[in-house]
Amino acid sequence: MRWLLAVFYVTFATLTHASATPSLEGKPIDKVLVVKSERQLHLISRGKTLKSYRVSLGKQPAGAKLRQGDQRTPEGYYWIDWRKPSDKFNLSMHISYPNARDLARAEAEGVAPGDMIMLHGTPLDEEYPEWFFHTLDWTEGCIALKNSDMQEIWQLVRNGTLIEIRP
Repeated sequence: MRWLLAVFYVTFATLTHASATPSLEGKPIDKVLVVKSERQLHLISRGKTLKSYRVSLGKQPAGAKLRQGDQRTPEGYYWIDWRKPSDKFNLSMHISYPNARDLARAEAEGVAPGDMIMLHGTPLDEEYPEWFFHTLDWTEGCIALKNSDMQEIWQLVRNGTLIEIRP
C-alpha cells in the first residue's frame, strides 16, 4: 500500500511541476514586445517590463515585412504559436506571421507575404563566433538572440503568448 501512495505522490508532483506556469520574479510573462529601432526584446507581465534582451533583425531592418524574400522583420501583433529545437539556430519559436492584415496587404499587391518568421538563437558556427552575429542584423526577417538569452526565453515564454513587434 505504501508503494501505491509513493507512486501517487511522485505522479502528482511531476504533473504539478510540469503544468506550473513559468515565471520571472514570480510573475508570468503575458507579452513579448520587440522594439526594432532599439534592437530590444522585452518580457512583460501585466504591463511591466521584467527583463530585456538585445536582438538582431532581418538584413533590411527598416519598415515592415511586405513580401516573401524582402529580408524585413514584420511589424504588428502576433502569437508565439509553436516551438522546436533547430539544428541551425539552437532553439526557435514560431511567430504567427502573416496575420490577417499582412495577408490582405499581400493579396492586394499580388505578392506572397512570406512565412516561417521565428524567434531564434544564433548559428553554432566554427568560423564565426556568437558575438559576431549578435552585433549586426543578419536574418532573413526573423528575430535572433544570443543562445543563452534564447534558452532563457524558451523557459519563460509559453506557446500562445502575444508578441508585438514595433518599428
